[in-house]
Amino acid sequence: MSNHDAPSPSSTTATTSTSTSSAPPAPAADAAGLDPGAVFAAAVARVAPSVVRVSRRRGGGSGLAWSDDLVVTSSFHAADDVTLGVPGADGALVERPATLVGRDPGTDLALFKVDGGGLVPAPRRGLDGLAAGHLAFAVARPGRAVRASLRAIGVVGPEVRTPAGGRLDRYVESDRALPRGFAGGPLVDLRGEVIGLSTRTLIAGADLAVPAVTIARVVDVLLAHGHVPRGYLGVGVVPAAAPGGGRGALVASVDGDGPAAAAGLGVGDLIVAIAGEPVRGPDELRLVLADRAGASVELAVIRAGAPVSVTVTVGTRP
Repeated sequence: MSNHDAPSPSSTTATTSTSTSSAPPAPAADAAGLDPGAVFAAAVARVAPSVVRVSRRRGGGSGLAWSDDLVVTSSFHAADDVTLGVPGADGALVERPATLVGRDPGTDLALFKVDGGGLVPAPRRGLDGLAAGHLAFAVARPGRAVRASLRAIGVVGPEVRTPAGGRLDRYVESDRALPRGFAGGPLVDLRGEVIGLSTRTLIAGADLAVPAVTIARVVDVLLAHGHVPRGYLGVGVVPAAAPGGGRGALVASVDGDGPAAAAGLGVGDLIVAIAGEPVRGPDELRLVLADRAGASVELAVIRAGAPVSVTVTVGTRP
């Protein structure tokens, strides 16, 4: 896979500030003669004040202080009503109520606001220089104590779309399965800087880290809208073969009040591309539309055996 560099989270808006003034200094991971164990422990200690416990009715999970008053965690593992165990100055957990700002199943992120603030934002990094083989830690707080699991970065790949319609700016996978309670906690490098948020539900069989740059983008959208708008056409489609080879998404039904009906799309039309991106069936149609809500796009359609172009303004999924 290509290893193009992802943009640094420092380029995001003020709502995703990367202030680390209250965090311990970065460990000198490359200091000559330094005990590797001391480097590992220092890395975990640096991020530990930012790792919170997410309590729900049954069991607990982990979350990450993203700003003075915001916590991100795994959407799949977090209920709407949670209590957060936030480390105090002495390391003891202080139970704090939190309010759900919004969630995005497409990236498995949920955002909570903590009244009164006072959280320690996690130090974080972009993906410049990150490669397969680098060591990292999954860090979590499923109980009262912070926990860490050493692992290697297994894959750093290009942008990927998730089956739930989200977009990860890079594909980052570690080489080991996450222990129980670690989803929603950070994956950190040997300097204790956050690479991403651990998740095990986005893609079957893969324990991924949602990159910090992706989290920053989603946090901004959740703060603005409470959800991430997903595009839709208002059609029911089935996979079908295209004349002359290839496949497409055959329109089997049309919502009379949807964007497709307004654009003149009809039953029997075969959608083979959107905005130049091939569409070979229903799954690809959904993924191509996912982050185009509100956009005007050109659909390449085969109608009665002849190619036609249909312009449609993508709607927002209800």
